[in-house]
Amino acid sequence: MEAESKQPTMSRQLSNRHVQMIALGGAIGTGLFLGAGKSIHFAGPAIILGYLITGIICFWMMRAMGEMLLLNTDAHSFVDLIDKYWGRRPAFVIGWAYWASWATIAMAELTAIGVYIKLWLPGLPQWVPGLITILILLCINLITVKAFGEVEFWFALIKILAIVALVVIGVVMMILHYHTNAGYVTPVNLVRYGGFFATGWKGFMTALPMVVFAFAGVEMIGMTASETQNPEKVLSKAINTLPVRILLFYICSLAVIMSIYPWHLLNANSSPFVMAFKDIGISAGADIINFVVITAAASSCNSALYTTGRMLAELTATSGHAKVRKISQISLHGVPMRAIILSALLITCSTAMNYFIPGQVFTLISGVATTSFLFIWGSIVITHLHFRKDFGKNKNFPMPWSPYSDYIILIFFAIVAVTMFLQKSTTVSLIVDLMWMGLLLFLSRKHAQEHHSKKFLFDK
Repeated sequence: MEAESKQPTMSRQLSNRHVQMIALGGAIGTGLFLGAGKSIHFAGPAIILGYLITGIICFWMMRAMGEMLLLNTDAHSFVDLIDKYWGRRPAFVIGWAYWASWATIAMAELTAIGVYIKLWLPGLPQWVPGLITILILLCINLITVKAFGEVEFWFALIKILAIVALVVIGVVMMILHYHTNAGYVTPVNLVRYGGFFATGWKGFMTALPMVVFAFAGVEMIGMTASETQNPEKVLSKAINTLPVRILLFYICSLAVIMSIYPWHLLNANSSPFVMAFKDIGISAGADIINFVVITAAASSCNSALYTTGRMLAELTATSGHAKVRKISQISLHGVPMRAIILSALLITCSTAMNYFIPGQVFTLISGVATTSFLFIWGSIVITHLHFRKDFGKNKNFPMPWSPYSDYIILIFFAIVAVTMFLQKSTTVSLIVDLMWMGLLLFLSRKHAQEHHSKKFLFDK
């Protein structure tokens, strides 16, 4: 017993600024810098309303998670909460789905880094930048959790500064009534060309899945509880302020872009940020955004390595096999070293895949991964309903208007799932994801039969 008590445990080294930036950086990524053009193409200016509605839904979802988390601040992840308040089988399904989602997203991001670097180094093999990136991030994640938090802080800061710069410059251009090749910079552009709902409700609903998936990563706060300093204060603050900040970043940046450049003139396959910077007169706009996008992709990989390492450790800790449970062991530096290395090895497979698999396959894989977030977020809300039913509410941090807000969230996610049938690509992703969830549910039967008691990774 004495030897067991001396086993290394997770260390609380993440400060408030780390946690804020980890979740903020996880939610602001290439989806905004590169994918906003496509969502604007589908919905027009009404895309702003889509972000507003989705932001409110995500805020409620995070408050549901936060209410449970602040009563279990030693929980390694929100999957612990699912296990405790809903059951072992759903925790198994969501845990492995979450791990696989971040692993495949990281694979796609590593591939993307190789593509982005070609703008500057066209002769460099596509697999080289990805391999270098994952090796550097692996070393950082194996040092301490504080090293991960510090790197993610600066990654996120670069993205935020790029957005703030665009918003500030755009506002100044509106005040000066600046004239570009597309006309005068004015908020009137948001309603001048076909009105606010220029593409109708069908266009708005078609863009909704892309808007929802742009928020993927906000739940990462639920992965940091056992490694955060003063979790009661830090987590509650992060949960209350993060959705508002993301909302402001998305809404303000998109509103400014469509004020500078009328929405119908934006290229669906190009970054609206690049187009906006060029019209402002910044000739190096493509290089600036390319640097920001590479940073965003590296940030996503960093977050993925952190998340997959912790989740793999969490999932293997309950295995009935001693050798598998060794994967969850914590190093002297307070990190799940073996789980991080195994996750990194899987992610690194993407560099080898670049020789054999076309980019379309990665698009499908990442699409399936992001589709999983509908189920993951939905499971958090269902767990909260179980929590409220069995234990009552956490009076220190209650979710607003529960249980009605819980049901509104679930209805919203169901609507988004239905709208995915409006496009062939999202339809395929949804069908594949349903099959993947069905497989995990089948495998969970054997897992549920194991009679090993559940323990958090921090337990001594």
